[in-house]
Amino acid sequence: MMRFVKTIRLRPLLASLLLPLGLGSVVGVFLLLTGQYTAYDTLFKPPLAPPDWVFAVAWTVLYTLMGISAYLVATSDASKGAKEDALWQYFIQLVINLIWPFLFFFFSLRLAAFLWLVVLLAAVVRMVIAFWFLSKPAALLQIPYVLWLCFAAYLNGAVYLLNG
Repeated sequence: MMRFVKTIRLRPLLASLLLPLGLGSVVGVFLLLTGQYTAYDTLFKPPLAPPDWVFAVAWTVLYTLMGISAYLVATSDASKGAKEDALWQYFIQLVINLIWPFLFFFFSLRLAAFLWLVVLLAAVVRMVIAFWFLSKPAALLQIPYVLWLCFAAYLNGAVYLLNG
């Protein structure tokens, strides 16, 4: 039985990991330094709202999975055009993702943030579909992200409804 072993290319893997983790960290630190997370503590939250520390852990895991997925797509055997299209879907959803915290925390636009989250979810589903055709493992690694965004939509929508 022949086994397929893929060699890990360290530089592309590190670059793929550093992009989402780095951008997510910059946004997180900015919101932390401007006191935006403190304001969240004063809001009424729905029954399933997790403790604050869960968000940092969840997003670190999700950004890591995003980076690994992007690496798998970038190093797949697919055509250059197919990889570029899938990675554009990835970058688009990443930009949409990074705007959401500003809408929700910095500008306190809870309804706009909820609607933006729906757009993000659609962009992520589109990305997952594009990844599926190039690397099934890359697409499957995004399932926790899709589930988390559904949960985030519940939290965002409930915070909007509970706080007016």
